[in-house]
Amino acid sequence: MKLVLLGPAGDFFRRLRPWPARSLAWVSGSASAFSFAPFGVFPLLLAAIAVLVLLVDACRDEPRFVRNAALLGWFWGFGQFLVGLYWVGYAFMVDPANHGWQLPFAVLGLTGGLALFPAAAAAVAALFWRNRARILLFAAAFALAEWLRGHVLTGFPWNLAAYGWGASLAVLQSAAFIGAYGLTLTTFVLAASFSELFARTPRVWPPLAATLAFVLLWTAGDVRLAMGPTINVPHAALRIVQPNVPQAEKYKRSLVVRNWDRLLSLSTRPATLPINVLVWPEAAPPFLLQREPLAISEIADLTKHGTVLITGSVRYAPGPPVRFYNALVIFGPEARALGVYDKFHLVPFGEYVPFASFFSRLGIVKLTAGQEGFSSGIGPRAFAIPGLPSTGPLICYEILFPGAVVGEKRPGWFVNVTDDSWFGPSTGPYQHLLTARVRAIEEGIPVVRAANTGISAVIDALGRTKATLPLDEMGVLDVPLPMAIAPTFYSRFGDLGFWLMLVACGLAGVAFRRK
Repeated sequence: MKLVLLGPAGDFFRRLRPWPARSLAWVSGSASAFSFAPFGVFPLLLAAIAVLVLLVDACRDEPRFVRNAALLGWFWGFGQFLVGLYWVGYAFMVDPANHGWQLPFAVLGLTGGLALFPAAAAAVAALFWRNRARILLFAAAFALAEWLRGHVLTGFPWNLAAYGWGASLAVLQSAAFIGAYGLTLTTFVLAASFSELFARTPRVWPPLAATLAFVLLWTAGDVRLAMGPTINVPHAALRIVQPNVPQAEKYKRSLVVRNWDRLLSLSTRPATLPINVLVWPEAAPPFLLQREPLAISEIADLTKHGTVLITGSVRYAPGPPVRFYNALVIFGPEARALGVYDKFHLVPFGEYVPFASFFSRLGIVKLTAGQEGFSSGIGPRAFAIPGLPSTGPLICYEILFPGAVVGEKRPGWFVNVTDDSWFGPSTGPYQHLLTARVRAIEEGIPVVRAANTGISAVIDALGRTKATLPLDEMGVLDVPLPMAIAPTFYSRFGDLGFWLMLVACGLAGVAFRRK
């Protein structure tokens, strides 16, 4: 006997032919992207996931059900990633003469490739599609796919479902216990449960129970925020410098002196606080510092009274072969290097080209300046700062990766230097900033973020933004340094909570399926 899950309220979905159904999946996936920063319309994500469940329900009795479910998942994911990640195209227009032709291939290739993860999740869920079990198994399959997206081929965990709650800092507090992947799983359970309202025998209790769970998460998060006022590190004040140099102007020979002087003049402005640390963005000096003794002497002037300068800087290690690194350097008094950190999580095609010999024959080279790809560092570390808690550097999108931002020693604060000018005037910088806030919540460690064109910010250990400099604005932030809190459950056990929840969800789904 054929199984029909949709009831009378779901006739609309049942009447859809394959291509209109896939088009609706694409539209709903596209709409879900507006749940992410800067829009924060989280009901759109919940509705889009529920629509996908209903579309899969509607094709349950058709031949090649698993194949059709995979196609629905792919179109849904393609819509979400295309709208949510459109800003990737801006990077190819920084140097349009050399890279502009790659734009459509890169954007469509990236979004189409990422859409394979929801496609695989929908196919796996379809294999076990039975009555009430489908809700839990669907959520487990999609949450696992999101985890895989964050790890396969170096990973790209941008716009996880958890970030759809960016408008609710209280709900995001749950990341301190279950992390971004755990919140992603619970989000899929909540959203998928709403499809029960359209079942042959509608049931109200699954969405009510899931909604109640999120009300409890919100309440607990609100209490956590109320009980944890920001405490600042005594006698610790930072100046974050945002030079606002467009990427296309950064390395122009005629503008190099201007760009360097801008960094110096912003750093020496009269301060409202006794500044201990200056923070410059990723690759802030428009040249190789190792080859510019005059620039080193000017840094010595900046630091001669005990001020520490933390700056992103490209550096090289003499060969053979010569190696280049996207680095962060900590300068102490008299420009003495207190620490050097090399970025370990490199951006494919941005900082290096995988399978370089093959792609070079197609005319594809990395987007950043220079012909040589960057070499990778050894991983996250903590560096001592005189008179301050130790700091953990994270360069650009290294802060995207849950559970991969702390090394053997837990730092007292993260310094995240980035150059989001590659993203243009888009949603990308806002999404990037939100991930930094979630990392602060997960680890209980504040984040100091210096971005070339914005958004620079200071974020406390509960993810509260204490100060910001807007996008495309030149200026400085003089702010006290927030203090870290006690290690969170997530900082101690990582994704253990997520895996336990995933297993429980899968086992419960199998049990319901047998019933």
